[in-house]
Amino acid sequence: MDLAPVPGLDVTLADGVLRLTLHRPETLNALSAEMADALAAHLERAQGRDDVRVVLLEGRGGAFCSGADLSGSDAHANFDVSALDRANRMVRAIVALDQPVVASVGGVAAGVGCSLALAADLAVAAESARFVLAFARIGLMPDGGATATVAAAVGRARAMRMALLGEALDARTSYDVGLVSHLAGDAEHAATVEALVTRLAAGPPLAHVATKRAVNAATLDGLESALQRERSGQTLLLRTTDVAEGMLAFAEKRRPRFTGS
Repeated sequence: MDLAPVPGLDVTLADGVLRLTLHRPETLNALSAEMADALAAHLERAQGRDDVRVVLLEGRGGAFCSGADLSGSDAHANFDVSALDRANRMVRAIVALDQPVVASVGGVAAGVGCSLALAADLAVAAESARFVLAFARIGLMPDGGATATVAAAVGRARAMRMALLGEALDARTSYDVGLVSHLAGDAEHAATVEALVTRLAAGPPLAHVATKRAVNAATLDGLESALQRERSGQTLLLRTTDVAEGMLAFAEKRRPRFTGS
């Protein structure tokens, strides 16, 4: 049985390419709980399907994904560990999927949106793309496996800068330091992505499976431990007044006043 449609997530399958498109431009494609659950479910159901050769994650409306939906003045009351479990489920599904996963990133990829892009096997950044681990700005720590995937890609020093300071990396810098696999001008971005997924869809599926498993085993062998550490740390942080203040400040578009409590 096909999964029921979910507002904000468009799903198509053609020519071996499963396209999962975030389409909630009014929030820069922030993930609702329903979107996150559906995205994970589609990734999980793609496992072992002969008609799916490659999965494409993309966003419409000038952004990839701005992270979890923190809109509303009561976001701190509604945001709990279930959001973290959803993030972990999506990342596990991307990494565990035998088929290659490509992230097409134009505009901002922030928070868990950044985590999703960096969990993909290949990430194509447009010149307008920005990658931000913005968790510390609201009193949280990175999740979605970002403590493992970012450090594996760019090393500890750069990972610390992104995570502790919430520094945004532009597309050129992200490509130069190895955070993403491809870089394209905004005008050429869509064509570059299409050429890449077409090539993967026509490629040798068994070789892709073996290659993805081997590279992930060599570089992300600590991912599951990282997900568990992130869940434990985030669970504690979610109980703090700093997080409540950070989320309220985000909603009110002001600088938070952290007290360490």
